[in-house]
Amino acid sequence: MSKRQQLREKHRRQQKQQQMIIIIMVVVGALLLASALIIPTLKPVGEIVQVTPWVFNSPVNMNTLGNPDAPVKMDVWEDFQCPACKRYSVEIESLVIKNYVDTGKVFYTFRHYPFVDSQVTTKESQQAANASMCAASQGRFWDYHDILFANWNGENQGAFADKRLVAFAENLGLKMDDFKTCFNRNTYQTDIEKDYNDGQAKGVTGTPSVFVNGVHLTPGYIPTYEQIAQAIEDGLAGK
Repeated sequence: MSKRQQLREKHRRQQKQQQMIIIIMVVVGALLLASALIIPTLKPVGEIVQVTPWVFNSPVNMNTLGNPDAPVKMDVWEDFQCPACKRYSVEIESLVIKNYVDTGKVFYTFRHYPFVDSQVTTKESQQAANASMCAASQGRFWDYHDILFANWNGENQGAFADKRLVAFAENLGLKMDDFKTCFNRNTYQTDIEKDYNDGQAKGVTGTPSVFVNGVHLTPGYIPTYEQIAQAIEDGLAGK
């Protein structure tokens, strides 16, 4: 074999080696991508903290509660991943509902402000809002609201992964075909975006942000129950 033929053969072998390396890299990349997509779906849902379904003495319509003609309107912008929102829900919201909504004095609206996941790709805040509205379409917003907060364990830690959000709906006994269709289509995305944009227009920058008759109470801080009650009483008195 001539020296030129030897060089050609060497060059051919090098090309084949390079091609093989590229093929291996493509295969490994594909396997890694498949693992990233498949492994999360194989992870167990984990333990679910159950909640007691609400029994209301006032009308429920999607994410609103109470008589729409009540003299005082209360709007609260929240993110289901927000720890302060969980504290507000447990310690304050239930008292407001018992003492003012169920007595016909306040019309209460939960507004979505999903911002905690704005810098990550998992979008747990957005998907939790999406799921809550799908539950709302079956008249179970407030039960789903409670099961979300009861099962929160940290921001963007997987508590509100899609699989768990579906499991919450199953736990509450929702009509799963309807829920999954609604959830997968993100049916209420426009409504959630409107809440978010309305909140920004009103100066909301964090959650929970509590408004009574359009007045933002203690911006940047969680108002106490006493502060909310005073604002409601002032509204009832026409102040």
